Amino acid sequence: MFLTRSEYDRGVNTFSPEGRLFQVEYAMEAIKLGSTTVGIRTPHGVVLAVEKRVHSPLLESASIEKIMEIDTHLGCAMSGLTADARTIIDHARVTAQNHSFTYDEKIKVESVAQAVCDLALRFGESVHDEEAMMSRPFGVALLIAGNDELGPQLYHTDPSGTSMRYDAKAIGSGSEAAQSELQDKWHKQMTLQEAQILTLRVLKQVMEEKLDQHNVQVAQVHSVYSHPFVHCLTASQVTAEKGFEILDETSLKGVIELM
Repeated sequence: MFLTRSEYDRGVNTFSPEGRLFQVEYAMEAIKLGSTTVGIRTPHGVVLAVEKRVHSPLLESASIEKIMEIDTHLGCAMSGLTADARTIIDHARVTAQNHSFTYDEKIKVESVAQAVCDLALRFGESVHDEEAMMSRPFGVALLIAGNDELGPQLYHTDPSGTSMRYDAKAIGSGSEAAQSELQDKWHKQMTLQEAQILTLRVLKQVMEEKLDQHNVQVAQVHSVYSHPFVHCLTASQVTAEKGFEILDETSLKGVIELM
């Protein structure tokens, strides 16, 4: 005799007769309540843009962080539970630094995405295990943007431990409408500025409030290997000129004026 759905979804590691893990599905539903997040890959780099929900005029908008740097050449944007995202991003940062210390090279974007997915699958482990992190799935999805020898890359990770590479991807509460708009407007030869404008236009369509430099956050990572003088630069010069950067409000205002 099969148990009811409510009995199956109490255990985080219990499959239902239909082969479903309800707790993982619930975590993915939590992401649909999060801020809309958009990422676009171009030949020149990757752009990330996130809606910042400012619920009160007394709230300092600069304190809302939805995009974070992982290493000098990659970062990520989140949708879902911010506290869960911080745990995952801390793990990604440690993984990136360990790789750098061990191999004296920057970690690949795919390797960071895989490290995030490995952590996402470690929920429900024994409380006696020192490596146990969470008693439930992480309720957050990430868009990881970076650049390595393979060029600019954009990965999407979710609570099921799955990572996929995208040219353009939207997650969060307005993801369906945003993804549809990306499919219509994205093309392979976009410049970084065109990608910035498109991400903000997509967010503008799905946001309830009027878009300005206070309620969105934008970041970009340049393609180092497309730089015409990259072979003449030192590693520190390349990083300084073409690393991962989060746009300040002044730069963001300038992009919004171009929309």
